Amino acid sequence: MSFFAKVNKSVAESAVGRYFRLEGSGARRERVGSKFTTELRAGLTTFVTMAYIISVNSLIVSASGGTCECNGTPEDPVCDKDPAYADCLAVLKLDMVTATATIACISTLLMGLFANLPIGLAPGMGLNAYFTYTVVGYHGSKNIKYETALAAVFIEGILFILLSLFGIRQWLARLIPQSIKIATGAGIGLYLAFIGFQSSAGIGLIGNDDATLVGLAGCIKDPVTGGCEAGSHMRGPTTWMGIFGFVIIGICLLFRVKGAVLIGILVVSILSWIRGTTFTFFPYTPQGDSDFNYFKKVVTFHPIQTVLGRMDFNLNSSEIWVALITFLYVDIMDTTGTLYSMAKFGGYMYKNGDFDGSTAAFLCDATSISIGAVFGVPPVTAFIESGAGITEGGRTGLTSITTAFFFFVSLFFSPIFASFPPWATGPALIVVGSMMVKSVRSINWDYVGDAIPAFLTIALMPLSYSIAYGLIAGIASYAVINGFVSFIGVISGGRIVPEDKDLREPWVTEGFTWQNVLPSWMQRLICKARGEIYVDPLDVIEEEERLEREAAAAAEEHDAKIDIDMIGRRHHDADVHEIPKF
Repeated sequence: MSFFAKVNKSVAESAVGRYFRLEGSGARRERVGSKFTTELRAGLTTFVTMAYIISVNSLIVSASGGTCECNGTPEDPVCDKDPAYADCLAVLKLDMVTATATIACISTLLMGLFANLPIGLAPGMGLNAYFTYTVVGYHGSKNIKYETALAAVFIEGILFILLSLFGIRQWLARLIPQSIKIATGAGIGLYLAFIGFQSSAGIGLIGNDDATLVGLAGCIKDPVTGGCEAGSHMRGPTTWMGIFGFVIIGICLLFRVKGAVLIGILVVSILSWIRGTTFTFFPYTPQGDSDFNYFKKVVTFHPIQTVLGRMDFNLNSSEIWVALITFLYVDIMDTTGTLYSMAKFGGYMYKNGDFDGSTAAFLCDATSISIGAVFGVPPVTAFIESGAGITEGGRTGLTSITTAFFFFVSLFFSPIFASFPPWATGPALIVVGSMMVKSVRSINWDYVGDAIPAFLTIALMPLSYSIAYGLIAGIASYAVINGFVSFIGVISGGRIVPEDKDLREPWVTEGFTWQNVLPSWMQRLICKARGEIYVDPLDVIEEEERLEREAAAAAEEHDAKIDIDMIGRRHHDADVHEIPKF
């Protein structure tokens, strides 16, 4: 037995292994294939693919101006040329680096400890842009102050806690038709790949096109305008470095090399840290010099100075309530889609459409939103980049705890962790996306009422750059198409129905009773009041699935025995009928 095998066995048999339900721990509902060392590697992989949020979120949120006061003039209404305002923004940006890493650490740790899921959390991309440019405005140019917007985010988190605590959020999620749930995973896969193909968080293979919105890029950037140089498509060195990383990850996965995604990211990152190359992350420009000087610090810590606890609950404006409602429905769709697709991708989704730890997961997410508002950041959400860690074998909360640990380390080593180039992490997103798309084969394509909503869900997630909008399109189209079919069937007395209606999937896989709608803590109270013994529905489902697996294995063994007997008879008959040779 190797050293790592001994470590895995020792941890699995310990109290830690039983709490996190590692394979071989003997715990109830243990996670198949989970090993301690694999969880650590998966957690590091998730962190590396998420690390870009530290710098990207600080850039986006600092554009709102935060708590900085802008005394605009007719010539400079948004204080772009005000030196004092620029100094305040510089402090704000560093505050946001610390705040982002801190809330990512806290929220991911909560998810690992209490939900036992390999999911990383951080301020959500998209939601942070909406917070900055639509709610607060560039340098505070909108009517809602930064402090008031934070109060709206805090209230959103409290509402989410209530919805999750009473099972309403989980119940709403389980109302989503099965075909759309499956399509969500594939749509998120394409969304991930689309992010990985772009330049902001990827390899830059796809870029803006005035005629077709997007087109092939991979070009050499003009250092002055930031646009593509004429005739330089597919000549960008960083794009080819990203493709090189993609090939490394693909080949390593093909040969089942452990840590394949992490290897690809680290190889490209280390090569890109070398100055003087055409693909360096630190070119000889003012910005490159500034980034390299920050990188050379290696160890540094910036305490939060301007955004901690700066909420203003003066919610008199109707616009802030519009923002609150928008945060609410976008976040509930976004997080629900991510958690359920990751559960499906990780193999811990049950046949009733629920997954182990769902109530705790939603509560951790909701709590993190309110805590994040205290630290001055936009709504926190589950990150689809967690799929990279799941690809590496992450199955339990140990993966999230490892990710949280590295976010904590990044508070002191932010110069290193904020310097992973997007073309190093982009290939990982593309590879994970390709793996998530395979779920489309489980969609019921034979019935139009299931196929069209599933397709819209898949297509609109990357095209609208939003998981929430893809889910909304899928659910709305499902309701309209199948609702109309049901309405026509009712008023015609069942005479007008589609010919292939029998191919339609059931809307839900189980009836709505208090046992499968109410959260477990409420079910326990009801059973106690009735003097009944509480039985966890997931335990029942797991036992049914175990019996099904044993029956299938027994049938397979029986078939194999029959095949062996038939082969033996053939050999015996051949020996009996063999003509003797003289």
